[in-house]
Amino acid sequence: MIILLLILGLFPITSWPSPENNSAETIAKQLIPVYQELHRHPELSYQEEKTASLFASELKTLGFEVTTQFGGHGVVAILKNGKGSTVMLRTDLDALPVSEATGLPYASVEKGVMHACGHDLHIANLIGVAKHLKDRNQEWRGTLILIGQPAEEKGGGANAMLKAGLFKKFPKPDFALALHADGSKPVGKITLNSGPTTANVDSVDITMKGRGGHGARPQDTVDPIPMTSELVLSLQTLISREKDPSTPAVISVGSFHSGTKHNIIPDTATIQLTVRTFRVEDRKSILEGIKRKANAIAQAYGALPPEIRFSEDAVPSVYNDPSVVDRIRPILAQVVGASNVISEAPWTVGEDFSRYGQEGVPSVMFSLGTLTEKRIKQYKKTGNIPSIHSSTYYPSALESLSVGIPAMASTAIELFKSK
Repeated sequence: MIILLLILGLFPITSWPSPENNSAETIAKQLIPVYQELHRHPELSYQEEKTASLFASELKTLGFEVTTQFGGHGVVAILKNGKGSTVMLRTDLDALPVSEATGLPYASVEKGVMHACGHDLHIANLIGVAKHLKDRNQEWRGTLILIGQPAEEKGGGANAMLKAGLFKKFPKPDFALALHADGSKPVGKITLNSGPTTANVDSVDITMKGRGGHGARPQDTVDPIPMTSELVLSLQTLISREKDPSTPAVISVGSFHSGTKHNIIPDTATIQLTVRTFRVEDRKSILEGIKRKANAIAQAYGALPPEIRFSEDAVPSVYNDPSVVDRIRPILAQVVGASNVISEAPWTVGEDFSRYGQEGVPSVMFSLGTLTEKRIKQYKKTGNIPSIHSSTYYPSALESLSVGIPAMASTAIELFKSK
């Protein structure tokens, strides 16, 4: 019965020692049961009821004013500590439709669902940051807002919370921070970029309309398969020949469906694309180019105009505010050492943390190395290091939390000094 109540989040898992004994490492150790419980019971996007309940319960115990079921299974927790800046820290809550293959003793018990992206670590880390900031409340003044955001993997959770009135019903933050697990780097490495950090992500569905018939008489048809195949290849010239080569962009065709039988030329063929860009002008020109090429190829084949559908929930690029990056870089250097705070090419993944920045909130997301050196050496002996979203990825939780908690807490304290 107690285990069931813990899973449901009806009372917190963590029993905190006294504040004077709470170093970041001590807090991290206390959070391992929370992390393992989250990992064991992942929930898909828009289904994060128990995860949100656990997160909310832990924050209520720490004295936060907590609102649940906001914009779906979103959680908003507020701690007021006098007059000052308002700083928002965000974690995502959802897991992925992946069957876990880690062999961990606390592996997912939910069939076909896994925290393969490190969101379980994000949640545990933010609870630890909440504890750390509560214990260090003499070092900052202002309003701390923590949000547990649903449906990041679907790209819709941030938008749902904003549409529900996140910045109207609660104080609009002066700054927003988030971190993300990095499955390729060792614990103690932090990646902090200035400017674009993740990509604009657009999904495109294109149905090319031919005229079907018997495979033995192609002259009586307009075959959509070679027409669509030509489009698949032609789309790549939008990257190689129409875009400035100094900036990255990606078009990948993830799905191609057409036909039902060997000797039937179908009426249509449908492809699904993902488009990744960083600059607004690249996004605009590539999306316009996709439409232009699809229509031109259809016309060249004497076919009807294609049906082209652009995703309504396209995710914009995370843009790290340069002035905030400049402020927090030396703070992170104090935590892990200046040589361990690095910059690199932006990720071509999508992240809807970007939506808060688009609402005018100066925002920064940094990534946290999550593998011990020992594990990295073992992986290199046997093959490649598992990436996030892999069925075999999992963070070295204690070591990662021991870095992630002071990293995020210290940067938050720095930003509270703004007023």
